[in-house]
Amino acid sequence: MSDHKTESRGSGGLFRTKTVEQSLRDTEEPDHALSKSLSALDLTVFGVGVVIGTGIFVLTGAVAKEAAGPAVAISFAVAGLVCGLAALCYAEFASTVPVAGSAYTFSYASLGELPAWIIGWDLMLEMALGCAVVAVGWSGYIRSLLDNAGYQLPQVLAGTGEQPGFGFDLLAFLLILALTAVLIAGMKLSARVTSVIVAIKVGVVLVVIIVGAFFVKAENYRPFLPPAQDTTGSASGTGAPLVQLLFGYTPSTFGVMGVFTAAAIVFFAFIGFDIVATAAEETRNPKRDLPRGILGTLIICTVLYIAVSIVVTGMRKYTELSVEAPLAEAFKATGHPFWAGLISFGAAVGLTTVCMILLLGQTRVFFAMSRDGLLPRAFSRVHPHFRTPYRSTILLGLVAALISGFTSISELAELVNIGTLFAFVVVALGVLVLRRTRPDLHRSFRTPLVPALPIASVLASLWLMLNLSGETWLRFLVWMVIGFLIYFLYGRRHSRMSATTDRLEPRGGPLH
Repeated sequence: MSDHKTESRGSGGLFRTKTVEQSLRDTEEPDHALSKSLSALDLTVFGVGVVIGTGIFVLTGAVAKEAAGPAVAISFAVAGLVCGLAALCYAEFASTVPVAGSAYTFSYASLGELPAWIIGWDLMLEMALGCAVVAVGWSGYIRSLLDNAGYQLPQVLAGTGEQPGFGFDLLAFLLILALTAVLIAGMKLSARVTSVIVAIKVGVVLVVIIVGAFFVKAENYRPFLPPAQDTTGSASGTGAPLVQLLFGYTPSTFGVMGVFTAAAIVFFAFIGFDIVATAAEETRNPKRDLPRGILGTLIICTVLYIAVSIVVTGMRKYTELSVEAPLAEAFKATGHPFWAGLISFGAAVGLTTVCMILLLGQTRVFFAMSRDGLLPRAFSRVHPHFRTPYRSTILLGLVAALISGFTSISELAELVNIGTLFAFVVVALGVLVLRRTRPDLHRSFRTPLVPALPIASVLASLWLMLNLSGETWLRFLVWMVIGFLIYFLYGRRHSRMSATTDRLEPRGGPLH
């Protein structure tokens, strides 16, 4: 049988693969099995909940003003297309290997253990920093609302900020602890909480589109594509985009190339749709519902992003848009402070779900790596009542809470972006490899136009990665080096796919 050949091939090497059949058998272990309670609607709600965040409330104005003008709508479409290519690859993998861990699990089944470890380590960085950054942003909104009500937190509890001396962001810390408790209590409760918040958030976005449409002025769209401006000298050294450092190419603002430069920036706004795949094991009918949840999330969010960008650049001239709060400021400028306040409220509420779902995705990747023995197996035990990975959730919740409380990590935010794009590359390559090595697998959803589409996904993701700064690449490489050390000192020897384990358990049964 082909699966047994794959299981034994390279069992002691760095590229030993874990078969799809073995991955599915692991989900049935009593102490390590997650509860299956999610539907396609739940998955779509999770996806929209994490994607619709600060991107739609902040990036729209910043990119329109500084990079693309009203053509920012095209930039959102380009970024959505890049994500769409990756989404089609994710949909095939998630429906074929409906196991917790997303790109980590897919890589283990196709590329081997070391690539799987690399992508798992990468995903944990992406989601941990993302969760902490969002929590700090949420804390800022809440402090602003408290200030409006006449109450100010002591400076020592208001985060590091720009003030000298010790600072601890108490609100961000408490938010992550509260969301950790919700995640431990069960996925269905998490889905219900998310549904309510997402309904509020999407409602606010629709208000922006519908109400804002009445204040659009045609002259604000002229010119729709502003003349190109060279950005030479705007960044130097490792702060410059990698493509500039390697090839001397300088990205431009405005003009046709400005649209693509802007697309690399607004890509931040789409981060998170892939987290739907991390909940594969907790989905009632994953082969049908996962492709629907992944593709549904991306379609809804892309349409909303394009519509909002068209409205906001029509309400106010792109050169006059606020960088910090463009949507709220656009309504203030037209004399409608009530709608501006409603938008600020929606932004604050929306960040709650972004934070929770990033934490959810991180815990599921950690759970999958722990169950495979690459991290201590104790963290893959599920709660006897809630059927959730409570140990890993508590650990990662505390880590993310402490990061958000003690650290000002605005410069590290780009690591979230490079981590996601790296995952996209690996998943697209994995589709190509698994099509060749396991053509016999039943695929409920098949990525169209293979190999052309996965190759296009790889190239598009790499291009956006090249537009990130050299500093971001250096930080990313440092994190990867730390990951390699942990793998070779612990993960490789304790892996359930190790040579010792293979001799004890030739059929891949549980290790006790």
